[in-house]
Amino acid sequence: MVALVRTVAYLGLEARAVEVQCSIAPGLPNFNIVGLADKAVGESKERVRASLSSMGLALPPKRITINLSPADLPKEGSHYDLPIALALLAAMGVTDAEQLADFIAVGELALDGRVVPSPGVLLAALHASEQECGLICPAAQGSEAKWASEVPVIAAPDLLALLNHLKGTARLPDPVPGEVEAPDHGPDLKQVKGQETAKRALEIAAAGGHNLLMNGPPGAGKSLLASCLPGILPPLSASEALEVSMVQSVAGTLEGGRISRQRPFRAPHHSASMAALTGGGVKSLGKRDSAPHRARFSFRVTGGKLNKFRKAITYRACALRPTFFCQPSIPRIFG
Repeated sequence: MVALVRTVAYLGLEARAVEVQCSIAPGLPNFNIVGLADKAVGESKERVRASLSSMGLALPPKRITINLSPADLPKEGSHYDLPIALALLAAMGVTDAEQLADFIAVGELALDGRVVPSPGVLLAALHASEQECGLICPAAQGSEAKWASEVPVIAAPDLLALLNHLKGTARLPDPVPGEVEAPDHGPDLKQVKGQETAKRALEIAAAGGHNLLMNGPPGAGKSLLASCLPGILPPLSASEALEVSMVQSVAGTLEGGRISRQRPFRAPHHSASMAALTGGGVKSLGKRDSAPHRARFSFRVTGGKLNKFRKAITYRACALRPTFFCQPSIPRIFG
């Protein structure tokens, strides 16, 4: 018998459909995972084995094969634990495989059977909304998943509670969307005495979304003016807030499913390397440039480093296929 469970693979901010296929066939006892899986996915079989053992279930003494289809798509991350376990339980006849066909499952398993958080649940929920199906996710991330409109979400605290919910013996509570964080604007322009021309330039740059170059001696107030920029910017629109939250979700930094409408502000140290700012690698998650998507940056550069910095940014943009698309406004501090 072959059991099928749906899940996703994350490619930047895109969730690709993945099918977890489980086959239990006669033969020497073995447990293999195929389908271009990385080491974290390969280690999933030990977490699944321990989780089932905590429920009093043992793997059948047969040849167990887990295929992650499509086989040419790289599979990375620990969120495959839950769909692999569900596919295995369906193949063993413990749960109904047809009931799982209407859901996408993501989540990492602890050795005691708990379903623990994993990055990218918001992306999986949006993908489930597009596919018009439900989502099975960790209980701690149910509020994050509910931000996707009209998606039936099963937020499971552990594997046993999930099986009881699917069988109808104990229903899990429906999660509610996370709270919208109140904006914290930080420094305000009214705290800056004088500098009327600079403040006027800051207002024009904020209104038009322009970059800004500030030149002056140390202590003139350039950094303070740059830190006041978020306070005069409009809040993120609904679509922009969703984009920022998607980046935070796949990076694993969206705490409690809370979404903020405040524009991020970053002021990296002037000695930060180009790799620290722009990220690197073939499948880079990005660094300062992608984590604060739709953010406002403040860079401090000196003298001849300005052109070198601009050329380096241009080179990185041309040399790397971007995984994330960042749209920042950059007030540069010169001096």
